[in-house]
Amino acid sequence: MIKNLGENNSILSQFIAELRDGKIQGDRLRFRRNLERIGEIFAYEISKHLTYKKTDVQTPLGVACMNLPEQDPVLATILRAGLPFQQGFLNYFDNAGNAFISAYRKYHKDGTFDIKFEHMSSPELDGKILILTDPMLASGSSVVIAYKVLLSKGIPSHTHIVSIIASREGIDYVKKQLPSRKITLWVGAIDDELTVKGYIVPGLGDAGDLAFGGKE
Repeated sequence: MIKNLGENNSILSQFIAELRDGKIQGDRLRFRRNLERIGEIFAYEISKHLTYKKTDVQTPLGVACMNLPEQDPVLATILRAGLPFQQGFLNYFDNAGNAFISAYRKYHKDGTFDIKFEHMSSPELDGKILILTDPMLASGSSVVIAYKVLLSKGIPSHTHIVSIIASREGIDYVKKQLPSRKITLWVGAIDDELTVKGYIVPGLGDAGDLAFGGKE
């Protein structure tokens, strides 16, 4: 299942526009904050699809019956651009567990690349709700590798994969590689073009560099 929040008018469009805007991108603090705010929006929307239970809450004047989430999700992200994006989710899912995946692109002389996995840290995932975040879904390889690596910690009851901007090619790849019944893919915008070096067009550039500075 694919949910594209960008199909409906909301303040989300302004935050994504600022991420894309070359005149604004030079302000790293603002770029990171927009990633965080977008994470908050996605967290709220995903919260509507969790399971809830009735819980009595004692107030100073009586008892209020409230519907509260049955379990806290586990938030997983791919380093490094995913960090401020994940923080937005943490702002809403206060007690969530956290998982981190280190992966990188290894480029070849012909300009093509492979995704290389380095390290993963995660709590147990068996029967949990997993929210896997990566701001950019380009070829889709990073997300697929991250998901499969995380399965070593158990089988989630459901996984929400969240990207701010996705390429159509990346979406197609994820749909082919991952089970459809237990996964929902959330995006904020879908772009048509993907370059041979794996950059989405029009996209926004390298989210990690824009958030944290260049790397050698």
